Amino acid sequence: MIRTGHIRTFSFMLCLALLVAGLGGVVAYRVELLRLAETLDQSLTLTRRSIETEIDRFRYLPEVAEQDIRISRAVTTPQDARAVAAANQYLETIAAVSGADQLYLLDQSGIAIAASNWNTPDTFVGSDYSFRPYFRDAMSAGTGRFYAIGVTTGRPGYFLSSRLDLGGGGIAVLVVKIDLMPLQATWRLAAVDTAIADADGIIFLSGQPDWIYRPLFSLGAQARERVAVTRRYEGVDFDTAEALLAEQRSSLTDVQPVDLSGRSLLLRRLAMAQEDWQVIQASPVAPARLTALATAAILGLTTLAAALLMQTLLQRRRMIGMRLQQSRLLEQQVERRTRELAAEIETRIAAEKELNRAQDALIHSEKMAALGRMSAAIVHEISQPLAAMEATLAAAAIGGTRDHRGTAKRIETTRGHIRRMLRTIKHLKSFSRKDTGTLTPVNLDRVIDNAIELVRHRAEDIGAQLTCDCPGDAAPVMGGMVRLEQVLVNLLLNALDAVITSAAGQVEVTRRVTPDAVIVTVKDNGVGLDAEALTKIGEPFFSRKQDGEGLGLGVAISQSIVQDFHGTLQYDARPGEGTCATVTLPRAEARSRKTAA
Repeated sequence: MIRTGHIRTFSFMLCLALLVAGLGGVVAYRVELLRLAETLDQSLTLTRRSIETEIDRFRYLPEVAEQDIRISRAVTTPQDARAVAAANQYLETIAAVSGADQLYLLDQSGIAIAASNWNTPDTFVGSDYSFRPYFRDAMSAGTGRFYAIGVTTGRPGYFLSSRLDLGGGGIAVLVVKIDLMPLQATWRLAAVDTAIADADGIIFLSGQPDWIYRPLFSLGAQARERVAVTRRYEGVDFDTAEALLAEQRSSLTDVQPVDLSGRSLLLRRLAMAQEDWQVIQASPVAPARLTALATAAILGLTTLAAALLMQTLLQRRRMIGMRLQQSRLLEQQVERRTRELAAEIETRIAAEKELNRAQDALIHSEKMAALGRMSAAIVHEISQPLAAMEATLAAAAIGGTRDHRGTAKRIETTRGHIRRMLRTIKHLKSFSRKDTGTLTPVNLDRVIDNAIELVRHRAEDIGAQLTCDCPGDAAPVMGGMVRLEQVLVNLLLNALDAVITSAAGQVEVTRRVTPDAVIVTVKDNGVGLDAEALTKIGEPFFSRKQDGEGLGLGVAISQSIVQDFHGTLQYDARPGEGTCATVTLPRAEARSRKTAA
């Protein structure tokens, strides 16, 4: 009886252990699948970001190339061999510096005018790419993107296109070809299988060579026709290409393994809406099964041991041990995170210092560029008094023995010329030195006078009328004398550039004082700006000068300087009606009251 009871009890405990082991294994398997899916989803996000980063670093190239005079000359005069050769060399240099695979320029009909591979056997020059979607999209919408196998080189790549609206009605399309094959080589070394498929489900990049140019699911007639018309995958026969998966499209969304080429894999995907792609990653589920089996065995043995031995004390000790372990792990995590935060703070401080140094260098570079733009007028200003001095001294030498009063008058005239040159040199030395960055009370009238003195020679050189209206005394503002002079010089030079083609160019500087601020305006009657230019005028490297003069940084740097002094820089302009730039700076006492409050 007792032995039979023991057998029954043991049988019951064994069945209970098997049941717990089975349920635990199923739950552990499901949990592992969910964990694996979460890991794949996180990896997909990072992978998508790396792909977008790889593509985004080339998006600026069309905008940069559009500003170059060599591109516009090649478009407007394609029959000029020298202009086309200059464009070829420019595109070759840009491709080498940026790391792009190829750059090429298409005319309105889709014929390649110039290309970075102009001197290679498989050059794009002269080829017709009007059938490519990226050309049609750029002509209609302004930009285009397309991944395909090159019909000329046979090498795949990602094509970014941008329409160039040049002066005189010239229109062209600049195409950047990006090589994404390095991503594929990196994926081959990863623990998970990664691939990218297009909108039709065709895989064109993958760390698994067997997946490349195979559809996820069987292709329909419309998809085959689209691929054939655009010649996206030139030379690939999709009639014989076997689909990777059966017609169960939920296999990419459900957390369930699928059989793929004899391998049991968990597939996850993430859409790239901007490119109309989908990133796919797959990982074997064998480790999850092994984990589930191990979990089931552990649960079964633990249940059986607990039922047989009833060791409550041991269980309590294990719980205490687990809590202690968790506490240690938590302490380690806190310590690790503290170290990471400290390192991150140091990195950010260093980056901020480097950014400030770079900003100071840009400000000084723009200041030197402004001096370069004024150099011709300054040389004229200095050379004219020198010539007058030479003539006056010669006359003084001749008349020195006869007319002492006339000689003294000539010497005094010479001294006036010398004082004029010294005054010009003093302004140049003051303008060219670097600002200390310390905020001090500044008289804007003095800033305006110095800036006008610096650009006055430029105005006289181009025949423009430069006037100033500053009634009364200006209240001081908090800022830097040199940097405010740089802002005014830049605004005045831009205004003079705008009226350089006008027969009666006028630039007017006004200053007025309000209870809280000092407002300075620079107004010209030049060519003005359209609405699109007004929205971009503060962007770095944006310039409307067709001769390549300037860095396109003057307005951006001026805005940064004014913002550093808690002020604003605003523009108001219309095409053909001139431009008005308004600088508003808070008065020093108003700023002090605000800071105290």
